[in-house]
Amino acid sequence: MRKNNWRSYSLILFGFVLFNSACAQNPPLSGLSYLSEEKLAEKTTVLLNNASYLIPIQDIGEARVASVHFSNLYATGFDSLLNKYTKVTVYSGNDYNGVKTLDNLSADLKWYNTLIIQLNDADLNNPQIMGFISSNQKIKNVIIALFGSSASLAKLNNVAVPIIWAERVSPVSAFYSAQAIFGGVAITQKLSSDVSAFYKANMGFLTTKTRLQYTVPEAAGISTANLSGIDNIANEAMANQATPGCVVLVIKDGKVIFNKAYGYHTYAKTQADKLTDIFDLASMTKISATTIEAMQLTDQGKLTLDATIGDYLPLAKKTNKNDIHVRELLLHQAGLIPDIPSFDKIRPSDHSTDSSAAYPTKVNDNYFLRKDYFKDVMWPEMLNSPLKTRGQYVYSDLSMCFMQQIEETVTATPENVYVQQQFYKPLGMQTAGFLPLYRFTPYQIVPTEDDREYRHELLDGYVHDPTAALMGGVAGHAGLFASANDVAILYQMVLNRGTYGGVQYIKPETVDLFTAKQSPVSRRGLGFDRWDPLADHHYPSKLASPQTYGHTGFTGTCVWVDPKYNLVYIFLSNRVNPNVGSKLSSLNIRPRIQDVVYEAIQKGM
Repeated sequence: MRKNNWRSYSLILFGFVLFNSACAQNPPLSGLSYLSEEKLAEKTTVLLNNASYLIPIQDIGEARVASVHFSNLYATGFDSLLNKYTKVTVYSGNDYNGVKTLDNLSADLKWYNTLIIQLNDADLNNPQIMGFISSNQKIKNVIIALFGSSASLAKLNNVAVPIIWAERVSPVSAFYSAQAIFGGVAITQKLSSDVSAFYKANMGFLTTKTRLQYTVPEAAGISTANLSGIDNIANEAMANQATPGCVVLVIKDGKVIFNKAYGYHTYAKTQADKLTDIFDLASMTKISATTIEAMQLTDQGKLTLDATIGDYLPLAKKTNKNDIHVRELLLHQAGLIPDIPSFDKIRPSDHSTDSSAAYPTKVNDNYFLRKDYFKDVMWPEMLNSPLKTRGQYVYSDLSMCFMQQIEETVTATPENVYVQQQFYKPLGMQTAGFLPLYRFTPYQIVPTEDDREYRHELLDGYVHDPTAALMGGVAGHAGLFASANDVAILYQMVLNRGTYGGVQYIKPETVDLFTAKQSPVSRRGLGFDRWDPLADHHYPSKLASPQTYGHTGFTGTCVWVDPKYNLVYIFLSNRVNPNVGSKLSSLNIRPRIQDVVYEAIQKGM
């Protein structure tokens, strides 16, 4: 291979290594050159020994995956792609060729049930590595990713585990093989000729694409250059202090074609935003947790849209909420007031600086709420709040607080636990969830407001919304945190009409019902916000189609799904840092970036 081609590949590798941990997915190499190499990788990648259909990996919620490499030059890029789909712990076999041996490596892999072992020509000349494979394949799910010649494949005649063989050795073939393991790309080729007495021509297993692919815009018929306007608008937002930083992600045709982080966690500029950063999604919680749970419960016949609050919550029967229908809650047409008083109603005896049996609910550092405050104060306030505008569209956080109580009653499971078990974990969403500080450090979470009035600290990992905060961080209207990649996985599932990774989470007809316009008096679907037919509103953006659905979040976030264009657009920011401001909206940052994407689609390549 010519020297300048190797230089090009190293540039690609550099770009893709960046996208797992730093600021940008898109490689610095020409998108067309990358696309050409990706097509060559597809044509020279074969899957063997897959009679058990281990590939693509199905139940990633239960898979505990480790990736082991020895001398693969492109292991870093390979492993970064694996970690887009689920948490994969990386081990270097080279750390076990001295005092520690490969037997020690096997011992260290005790708690993993799935091993992905990267091999190349040199590795297969090492009998210790072959022994490592032989011993582990008897007790664990083992997948071999082989990069090398047909002679190397012939040395694996006695290996019974699935082998993804990439004859073309390049960074892109490594990316391709990693994605194929999880169904991000399809395996489309079989052996073109005999390799050995065991591996014969026309042998091989074909797979289908079931999860997100990570690639360049050109793979979706879009020119990378035509997306450059995103950079300009994001930089404008930061220059005008509309937000300290943001992450933008675009999916077209099931392919993540743009993912880039801009700016910093705060205006102090001490920590740059990263693609893996976790954001407070604010009201995106309404659809990303409460509504998707409602959809699944509707499928199961456990929730009925025309049932009333009183049917599910006995305490509501003697209130004006008794005959409000679930459908009205989801449409924001129940007549509920927008919210109830929060911190300004707290008395000194209601909170403490120390945790105790009497003050168990943590609101943030050094702020603990008394036991049963929600049950004694907040819930009665919600139940007895006035109904002023029933039948009209009035956006209300209380609607999703009532939905939370209904869902938790129906399932006998806290909402945060239910969505984690039924959606986020099986989907491979590694960061999504409520109460993120139980799993992640503040360093991984983008801070929101520096609250000097009530909570007296910078909110980092604690929910920004005050009502959700007093509910202990788990609420139907706010409290969910996630990275852009996790949001992408969830809404690709919704765009797929309820299917992802070969699993049906929600029935297609239920997705269609909830995301379609359902109100005669507003643009809303059930739980979902939608495209506004008033042309001068340009909502969610000037060029979005009438099929578009999604939601925004007060902290400076949004997700919009447009089935007409097979598109998902995600924008995450912390525009409320250090204090709530309006510039992100007044400058139309979110819709303008969205329109750059539409314009690029229309221009094509």
